[in-house]
Amino acid sequence: MIQIRLMTKADIDQVSEIEKITFSMPWSKEALLQSLEQKGSIYLVACEEEKIVGYCGLFNIVNEGNINNVAVLNEYRGRHIATAMLKKLIEFGNQAQITAYTLEVRTSNEPAIQLYLKFGFTIEGIRKNYYENPTEDAYIMWYYPQGVSR
Repeated sequence: MIQIRLMTKADIDQVSEIEKITFSMPWSKEALLQSLEQKGSIYLVACEEEKIVGYCGLFNIVNEGNINNVAVLNEYRGRHIATAMLKKLIEFGNQAQITAYTLEVRTSNEPAIQLYLKFGFTIEGIRKNYYENPTEDAYIMWYYPQGVSR
């Protein structure tokens, strides 16, 4: 059974491994630790017993949640873990008075785009050549949980 909880410093090694497997330009352990310790940040892990199988996080910047990573190990995909993590992340964000959420996603990452659209995110712009290895544009997506609009 998968459980979702707040990330701790003790989780950094396993999260770092997921980061390396998932992203072409992974964050270092030091960057993950700094992000976890940043004031207003919210990071979650999805665990099956002692094994971390996914994680996600955001920075709370003046009541806007900048979602920076959502990752699930390949062998655990298709089990709605990212959906559960994102739901919980937004619940924590709402408790912290976040009124809008934003993220960037590769324009080719159709599964992630579909997930975000299901949550009510909308594509509101493109960042040209945002990603490296390979170079690719990013969609800028926003979500306003209580009908708030810009």
